[in-house]
Amino acid sequence: MMLDYSGCLLYGLRQMGLDDVFESLKTITCNPEYRRSVEWLGSAWGHPVAPSSPVQDYRLHVRAWQHHFAAIFGLEALSRVRGFSPAEMALPNHPDICYEFIRTLKDCGYRWVLVQEHTVEQIEDGGPVRQPHIPHRLVARNSRGQTLSIIAIIKTQGSDTKLVGQLQPYYQARGLSRVSLAGKPAPELATQIADGENGGVMMNEFPSKYVQVMAEASGSDTPPANVGEYLEYLESIGITERDLSPIQPILQTRIWDVFPAGAGPEVMEKTIDELRRRDSRFHVEGGSWTNNVSWVRGYRQMLGPMEAASALFNEKVSGRHVSTAEHRYRNALFHLLLTQTSCYRYWGTGVWTDYGRELCRRTMEILTHDF
Repeated sequence: MMLDYSGCLLYGLRQMGLDDVFESLKTITCNPEYRRSVEWLGSAWGHPVAPSSPVQDYRLHVRAWQHHFAAIFGLEALSRVRGFSPAEMALPNHPDICYEFIRTLKDCGYRWVLVQEHTVEQIEDGGPVRQPHIPHRLVARNSRGQTLSIIAIIKTQGSDTKLVGQLQPYYQARGLSRVSLAGKPAPELATQIADGENGGVMMNEFPSKYVQVMAEASGSDTPPANVGEYLEYLESIGITERDLSPIQPILQTRIWDVFPAGAGPEVMEKTIDELRRRDSRFHVEGGSWTNNVSWVRGYRQMLGPMEAASALFNEKVSGRHVSTAEHRYRNALFHLLLTQTSCYRYWGTGVWTDYGRELCRRTMEILTHDF
């Protein structure tokens, strides 16, 4: 099993006094008898949507999660967290934002990232990924011509909570076979993810189904495997990152077909504007597992205050080199990161958006009075 807990979820559990939950989590995270079967995935502290969260703040989220996780489980446990799970499976497709996203992950020590099948495309022709059950190399190129890459594990499309709740990835994996990868026969991996709290299937049907499937799969020709051990196996047979097929975020082929290489951010924005003018379906809002929902359009009532709080934080705090050990820094950062939680935008209107706007107001108030 792989686990993805945002920092604000861990914080909330502690505020609720659920110390027994943390004792259980420590057992499966730190005890050698259990930790070999459980792989934690890195997360962003406040569960922000990467494509439309300020890039400088996203880095703060990733670092804050690492500090929070290490404070609970220790630095050794943190050193074993090598994969990253973006909130809402949201992958930026604006070239400069995607580049900074990947740079943040690599600077923070992550080796691979989980991506949704329909948020990426083949670099060679802009088409859909043809072999989603093997690792790929996600390439990020920015407007200045700089390039980075990271291993991408593709989460295949589907009704997530129901598929995972019924352990469908196992039954899917039984129909897979070995494929040729870098001239070597390699097993395919069926990867799925679901929100644990969404719907009765995960809460009520998953526990018993998990026990049943693990008993059946263990020792079989279709063994359960976490991504980390799967990648270690590929390495053991001589398959490395450079052997993997390159992919990029959706719609970037459209950009690179007309953008002069290395022309810079201003030309990039003009290129994007022109592509939008020609085709209303073109966008650089990224992709997620809710592709029918834009994380930008219709959310100005939340995005405006969020961006204002971010700008003021960077003006008052980051620009003045305030010590991160000070209470006022930590208080401002805590509120800033909470303003960017995805739920405030997902619902669009109503009480959740009201919560988000109120947090933005409190963040602005803290920054105005304490700095």
